[in-house]
Amino acid sequence: MFGTRPEAIKMAPVVAELGRHPGLIESRVCVTAQHREMLDQVLAVFGIIPDHDLDLMTENQSPSGVTSSVLTALSALLQEVAPDVVLVHGDTTTTMAASLAAFYRKIPVAHVEAGLRTHNRYFPFPEEMNRVVTDSLTTFHFAPTHSARDNLLREGASPDSITVTGNTVIDALVDAAGRAGEPATPLPARKRVVLVTAHRRENFGRPLEGICTALAEVAKRFEDVVVVYPVHLNPNVQRTARSILERQERVVLTDPLPYIEFVSLMKASYIVVTDSGGLQEEAPALGKPVLVLRHETERPEAVEAGTVRVIGTEHDSVLAECERLLSDDDAYRAMAEAVNPYGDGHAASRIVATLLARMVGGEHEMPREFTAGSARC
Repeated sequence: MFGTRPEAIKMAPVVAELGRHPGLIESRVCVTAQHREMLDQVLAVFGIIPDHDLDLMTENQSPSGVTSSVLTALSALLQEVAPDVVLVHGDTTTTMAASLAAFYRKIPVAHVEAGLRTHNRYFPFPEEMNRVVTDSLTTFHFAPTHSARDNLLREGASPDSITVTGNTVIDALVDAAGRAGEPATPLPARKRVVLVTAHRRENFGRPLEGICTALAEVAKRFEDVVVVYPVHLNPNVQRTARSILERQERVVLTDPLPYIEFVSLMKASYIVVTDSGGLQEEAPALGKPVLVLRHETERPEAVEAGTVRVIGTEHDSVLAECERLLSDDDAYRAMAEAVNPYGDGHAASRIVATLLARMVGGEHEMPREFTAGSARC
């Protein structure tokens, strides 16, 4: 079960791995289409054809609207299909509502990317409580890191329910990076690329205004820099970003990019500035420093490793941190050369091996857990 572009990227390797065991596993893909257009891009990239498409997206939808729609639509589907386990990913409203629907049917939930926490229920909103609720309903916790495992243990999860797998986004990135060529997005020659994504609900309004005015100032101050911002389709993001940045010199605004094209752009970038969760994992694997446009992160491992820095959303802070990396070669190298703590490209195989060991047994053994290393794509 998934419904958004990031979920689809991170679940694609799991779908592929499930398909490698046809005699033991019958897998069905169900999408809610919480984000219709951006979801469809990723499905096409990874060749995924959903078995069930609930097509629930509505314009400017609310978390409560998504929740009620998923619960209503999925209840009937779960009764019809009667699966042995429902796999969900991460922290979206689709994830939380699908887990609740499965719980009502007494169907075990397997949570990919379990255990991430900021320990602030309103940041990110509603994602923090989505993952807390999901983990409370989960039978099989697939934690990407040992830090995530520790969060689950502190909340009372059984140690036997947790497998540390690494993050499936690295599996997807290894695939995509191998297919990614030069960026198709037109860029000025010999410019350093500041790649931006900003779309979080809690950043709507004044925070996004501060981010955008700072980016405009970065483009003005550094003639060898181009700011590239694929703008999320949400009207709250489009309105603010385009009103401030659309006519700025050395700022390129695009529609959301297909995943392979985005990976090409990430490989070509100098730094990444984002409020996304997944990019905090992907960019370090490509040796790119990440500035996080939030006040908390549920991914502290990269902050501790030194490849990610949390900078908030205020104009002065965003501007100063971008200037630091664009002006100070030592500061840049310290972040660019830090160790990636998030995966080795084998998370999906650990997930499926765990399901086989727990649900089928016999000759199927539990996999060796992921330990952070220095793997790069």
